[in-house]
Amino acid sequence: MPMPKEENVFGDIFGGWVMAHVDVAGGLEAMRRSRGRVATVAVNAFQFHQPISSGDLVSFYAEVINVGRTSMTVAVQVFAERHPSNPVFVKVTEATLTYVALDADGNKRDVPRENA
Repeated sequence: MPMPKEENVFGDIFGGWVMAHVDVAGGLEAMRRSRGRVATVAVNAFQFHQPISSGDLVSFYAEVINVGRTSMTVAVQVFAERHPSNPVFVKVTEATLTYVALDADGNKRDVPRENA
């Protein structure tokens, strides 16, 4: 839940706050799929559909949509739950990011096969 300190002068949550949390959500899903360390290498697309306000309950949903030899593309959707007395759920943001799997020394490594 974003707090007032994340607001801009118009009362909306800073896009950078949303972007940082999208990167965390996408990175966690990429870590699960690759079974280890990853790094963000690209933000392929990022769309803000509606602003987020203080008090909105924000949920981030990530899914690996493509796996290469060393990289993965992850789609992240962001929903806001508004008006607790009469809840409304709204998709506020969506993004796709690319992550690369890294070994302990920070070098690229192969993403394990899903059934391996």
